[in-house]
Amino acid sequence: MRILMIGDIVGQVGRKAVATYLPKLNQMFSPDAIVANGENAASNGRGVQREVVRELMDLGIQCITLGNHAWAQSEIFDFIDEEPNLIRPANFPAGTPGKGYTLLNLQSGKLAVVNLMGRTYMGTLDCPFRKMNEILEQIPGSPYILVDFHAETTSEKQALAYFLDGSVSAIIGTHTHVQTADERILPKGTGYLTDVGMVGPYDSVIGMEKSAVVKRFITQMPIRFSVAKGREQFNAVLIDLDKQTKKTTKLTRIRIDEEHPLIG
Repeated sequence: MRILMIGDIVGQVGRKAVATYLPKLNQMFSPDAIVANGENAASNGRGVQREVVRELMDLGIQCITLGNHAWAQSEIFDFIDEEPNLIRPANFPAGTPGKGYTLLNLQSGKLAVVNLMGRTYMGTLDCPFRKMNEILEQIPGSPYILVDFHAETTSEKQALAYFLDGSVSAIIGTHTHVQTADERILPKGTGYLTDVGMVGPYDSVIGMEKSAVVKRFITQMPIRFSVAKGREQFNAVLIDLDKQTKKTTKLTRIRIDEEHPLIG
């Protein structure tokens, strides 16, 4: 099985980049499944709306994961329970709308996609380590398992990866919006990347307009951010999985921008 995991989609610029590059990547790599983090996909860069979910899925994304901005758009409470393949972090407290994982039935097999969120600098949540153990007991059969770990610190991401090594197919980090160059296959076969990066404005501070972010750091005032404009970037990772073991055989980072054009 081959999975294309797309980094955090930021605003309209990010959605435009998906529309531009995803058809070409589909043609080049023929992924069996396409998963993307969409917690910043609304036009203001916070949360996601029903029409945005439909837009991204119409482009070929089969599962959308969320994160700490999951509830930024109030309308999500009206539709998250109606979207089986829109998932929020599983370790949100009990009673939270939506669900934390989904099972995709694909021609190449069944793929479970799990969304977890870190706790370091991220608020009060249930333990992602223990929650993942609970989920592993709930997932039926022996599917491929992809984990989107939406977390702030590299240490927490690495720790969860080693904790889950051998129990899941791959664990891919999201949230920081900066692609890391540490892709690896862990000793028991689980693929790992600290952060897949983002899809959105290239000339920005993690997707936001630069001057506003700089001003907040200098003045420490609560300045409102807006999604930057201009040229775009597309970050993703291809994950190749073994049919028998369900473990990772290869990870290929994808970075597309003016300095790294798409070739093929």
